[in-house]
Amino acid sequence: MDEHAEIATPKEAADNALILAFGRLQGAANRLEYILGRALETECGISHLMFEVLLILGRAGSPGLSMRAIAQEQVLTTGGATRLVDRMETAGLVERVDDPGDRRGRLVCLTPLGQETTVAASRVHRENIRRYFLAPLPAEDRDRFADNLRTLSHAARDMLPRLP
Repeated sequence: MDEHAEIATPKEAADNALILAFGRLQGAANRLEYILGRALETECGISHLMFEVLLILGRAGSPGLSMRAIAQEQVLTTGGATRLVDRMETAGLVERVDDPGDRRGRLVCLTPLGQETTVAASRVHRENIRRYFLAPLPAEDRDRFADNLRTLSHAARDMLPRLP
């Protein structure tokens, strides 16, 4: 891949190897998000974003996470996180509880239904990841590909500003 190929025309821009590679990454991510997200909605009744929040809360464990921490993890505004958590609370997946470390604070944690949904949705999601994400790749490249994605994800995360 020629990282320094000159771009002087629209055709050269469209055919640039770096631009094409990133476009393919973005296209694959968008298509997989659609396929895997639809499966979660159809089979589990939750959006992919809700599933991600369930995973974040499952990873955090007790006593839960603040709305700000959820927003930061999902790259949402605090208002967007609040609206999402409101919908999840209405669905019985999460609840808000007092923060034991801050009398004025509230934390979000999984309900028993949220825990069950996390496990069931994870099983569905894992199988669909195998089918649509891993199966098309040569078996000998899968671990390295996953490591490279982790590196890219962490590098991009570290470039984002932290919420105040």
